[in-house]
Amino acid sequence: MMDILMYLFETYVHSDSDLDIDQGELEQELLRAGFHQQEIYKALNWLEGLAALQDEGASQSIAMSAATSMRIYSSREQQRLDTRCRGFLLFLEQINVLTPESREMVIDRVMGLETLDLQLDDLKWIILMVLFNVPGNESAYTTMEELLYTTDHGVLH
Repeated sequence: MMDILMYLFETYVHSDSDLDIDQGELEQELLRAGFHQQEIYKALNWLEGLAALQDEGASQSIAMSAATSMRIYSSREQQRLDTRCRGFLLFLEQINVLTPESREMVIDRVMGLETLDLQLDDLKWIILMVLFNVPGNESAYTTMEELLYTTDHGVLH
């Protein structure tokens, strides 16, 4: 499903293609691209869940303060998000790329995936998709995009 989400994001967002596309037309294009029908439905449902989160976030703001709160992950969330992924989320909060609200949206979308094999690169794409879909996060989106496309060259001493 991550392959479909990344394909859609790169095809329609980064290429500035027409975002007003019929769902049936989109399904046909994904089938022609070689994706399976069941995975296409899962990906489209995942995107609908993201849109619903954006609508919820606009209508009700979560009263959180990053300076005074700490996120405790459930055992189920810890199974999906390994230590490296959780550390990356904390890092993004510390550099103000993620707010507590957007972090929760990311976690919700991670839990919406039907995989236990989530890699850090997958998480970065999910974060990018969430930030793209939340108005007012242009700066955070740009920073995250730089982090996504920058290769890790190790630590300089």
